[in-house]
Amino acid sequence: MDDGDKDRVIEVEIKDIKARADQPRRVFNSEALQELADSLQEHGVLQPLLVRKRGKHYEIIAGERRWRAAQMIGIEQIPVLVKEIDDIEAAEISLIENLQREDLSLTEEARAYRQMIERYGYTQELLSKKIGKSRTHVTNTMRIMNLPEAVLDMIDGGMITAGHARALLSMGSADQQIAVAKQIVEQGLSVRAVEEKARQKKSSTRTVKKVEIIDLSEGNVSESVRRGPEIIELEERMQERWGTKVDIKPSQQGGKITISYYNDEDLSRIIDLLGL
Repeated sequence: MDDGDKDRVIEVEIKDIKARADQPRRVFNSEALQELADSLQEHGVLQPLLVRKRGKHYEIIAGERRWRAAQMIGIEQIPVLVKEIDDIEAAEISLIENLQREDLSLTEEARAYRQMIERYGYTQELLSKKIGKSRTHVTNTMRIMNLPEAVLDMIDGGMITAGHARALLSMGSADQQIAVAKQIVEQGLSVRAVEEKARQKKSSTRTVKKVEIIDLSEGNVSESVRRGPEIIELEERMQERWGTKVDIKPSQQGGKITISYYNDEDLSRIIDLLGL
């Protein structure tokens, strides 16, 4: 390819095109691919792939489904738009294209967000602006990666839903998450049923804590008080909702709620969640 081929559509041999190793999408629906292949058979490839030159071959930035479908029906040449794009921009374009088409699974989306942050130095705030999603959405989606790999595989395989996955995050340990995930698959548990299991697990392991209360209005230290189960339940719900440690200290004059954060970005995330 000479410089004249850059930023314009050309026809290239399909065998000279390769997929990106870190393409966000990992699972391709076979039925959807067959439907696309049938469309290409009838109408041809109407939209070129977006690629960049990598040595002797071209690397796909956007359009991998069309490339796969074209191979299924034996197309030998395919139109491509060749661009000079660095690794960061390539990852960004690939992610945005998949999000706009709503083609990514929950885990694929979460992995892509993590890659943009860990490999390319994006902050959650910058990433949310680039992809047109809220920072809260980015944060909550990335939390899915805290689940065990076995559960992530079930999500990728379509065996459990995004709602199930979020409910599993409330389970105490990886072993419990895997066990309940298997019950979802084998018994067809609803999201509500999983949420109830999580609540029951928390209730069975809950211990009542004593909190020393300082009555500032009187200048004296009051007696130790026990927090009722409703306070502990509320504290746990707030921690689950905000994704951080929350401490509720009741007193005879009212009480205090302490919300912990770990860095400036985490503080901004919590502020967004509070709507401030």
